[in-house]
Amino acid sequence: MKRRIKRLTAAGAVFAAACLLRTFSAEVPELAELAVFLAAYLMAGYKVLRKAARNILRGSVFDENFLMAVASIGAFCIGEYPEAVAVMLFYQVGECFEDFAVGKSRKSITDLMNIRPDSANLLEAGADGELVRQVSPEEVPAGSLILVRPGEKIPLDGIVEEGTSLVDTAALTGESVPRDVETGSEILSGCINLSGVLKVRVTKPFGESTVSKILDLVENATMKKARTENFITRFAAVYTPVVVLAAVVLAVAPPLLVEGAVFSDWLYRALNFLVVSCPCALVISVPLSFFGGIGGASRAGILVKGSSYLELMAQAKIAVLDKTGTLTRGVFHVETLHPVNVSEDFLLKAAAAAEMHSGHPIAQSLKRAAEERGLLSAVSSIDDVNEKAGFGVTAMAEVDGRACRIAAGNRKLMAEEGIKPTHGEAEPAGTVVHVAVDGSYAGYILIADQLKPDAEEAVAGLRAQGVQTVMLTGDSSEAAHAAAQKLGIDRVDSQLLPGDKVEKVEELLAGLEGGRESGTKHRGRLVFVGDGINDAPVLARADVGIAMGGLGSDAAIEAADIVIMNDEPSKIPLIMEISRKTMTIVRQNIVFALGIKLLVLMLSAIGYANMWMAVFADVGVSVLAIINSFRAMSVKEK
Repeated sequence: MKRRIKRLTAAGAVFAAACLLRTFSAEVPELAELAVFLAAYLMAGYKVLRKAARNILRGSVFDENFLMAVASIGAFCIGEYPEAVAVMLFYQVGECFEDFAVGKSRKSITDLMNIRPDSANLLEAGADGELVRQVSPEEVPAGSLILVRPGEKIPLDGIVEEGTSLVDTAALTGESVPRDVETGSEILSGCINLSGVLKVRVTKPFGESTVSKILDLVENATMKKARTENFITRFAAVYTPVVVLAAVVLAVAPPLLVEGAVFSDWLYRALNFLVVSCPCALVISVPLSFFGGIGGASRAGILVKGSSYLELMAQAKIAVLDKTGTLTRGVFHVETLHPVNVSEDFLLKAAAAAEMHSGHPIAQSLKRAAEERGLLSAVSSIDDVNEKAGFGVTAMAEVDGRACRIAAGNRKLMAEEGIKPTHGEAEPAGTVVHVAVDGSYAGYILIADQLKPDAEEAVAGLRAQGVQTVMLTGDSSEAAHAAAQKLGIDRVDSQLLPGDKVEKVEELLAGLEGGRESGTKHRGRLVFVGDGINDAPVLARADVGIAMGGLGSDAAIEAADIVIMNDEPSKIPLIMEISRKTMTIVRQNIVFALGIKLLVLMLSAIGYANMWMAVFADVGVSVLAIINSFRAMSVKEK
């Protein structure tokens, strides 16, 4: 780039000297004047001439290099030396600007490529204790122990076995606040260790690690072109030979058919026509706009697999949202305790005692709540445990020094035990664990999944953009409707299996195609947002699948079209906003470029446009379209 700028600066200086020579030195021989202009021309455009010749030899004639070469050489032939040099010089300036623009738009994506680790510190047993050997991350198998020092990139996914530290996850999630990690914490490749020394047990080889999958996703992000991009490519392939033919007709037909028409005048008009017709503004600015949109999204922690998904997101009319793990944290917690004839602490101790050996998420939440209150020390001698799927758990345990038989589960378990809950028939929203001790009802515990802090903002953002919101969940009807009412979701379908979700999405898609009776077809698209694992079938069926909680999830990165790296649902309306802004910029560039070109083409044909105006209609319009494309890279997060 620097060499090109120096070359064009020198060409510009020679061109300016040639113009001054022509203006103030009337006695300079025409041959000397031609030599100076030709020197400036070759300095500026020899690469264009070389590309044009090479493409002609390869059979690819009609491109922008051919148009610039023909127009500028033609201008020399009719004695318009300044215009000939100006066409080539300003075209090259436009090319420089294009390279700068593409480089800038790539930066936000290529910055992400810096997350690739260069090496890993493999810990091996030696005669003098543990030895550290620096190896390539690809050489480290799963199960190995690695050392990560402060300031180093974490090379592989793993679990912290020793040490505490702060970890910078900004490259993956866009989050500026470092995350605390300690023994037992999951740690992901691509992040940066900020403070302490960590020993990490590797859980995945490099090829399956988070950083490897993300790099592969980013490298192929531009492979799936939007329909608009494909149209522009096809349009340019047809448009260029058509305008070359039109220019030939414009140069030749009037002198042959119109009395008094001068060939040199019509040739000049045809050359203007060729310069104006160059499709650079469209061919450059449209892909650049999409690339800028993908780059802006990646800076916000949103990975888009291709520009086609930006185009589809811009047309979204329905957003279908999973509940658990998408709008909620996906972690059960004890919300309220409702004891009957016992204390709250005894009720929680009894439930935790029964669930002590269970790995069910509900059991884990009960044990965690009892541990946080310091109640587990009062529980001992747990035996005769019987866990019945879909019902609950019964066990013998000693609570507060008292041996008792405990049953903890749903209404079906209570009915099986011959116990009738005394709080009434209506179940509150959430998961209810009924507890009985020695055959007597002791109360119930309400367990719920917490909404994410920005879930309400996400739904409000979607509705503000005119998008209908639908919740599809396998959770209970009470819990689903309670969450939907709080968030303001338009429609709820609950107690669904993965196959049921696909059926519901099919129904919604049929509605979008709608208007069967009226014979119309809407362009609205359906977006599904899920956790990328259980919802993989629906992610694949939707027009656009967005994975929440995709960080570290292989299924999310594979199944989804868009991955939100930091698990925040508020990024859903943000990517929709980015998509719509990108498509607006694309349409603006198409209308602006075609409008100006059509106007100047008409003026060229009737002789009211000179070569300078033609240069503006080509290079000037390209530069303005590129500047407009820059706006796609700017992302305003709320």
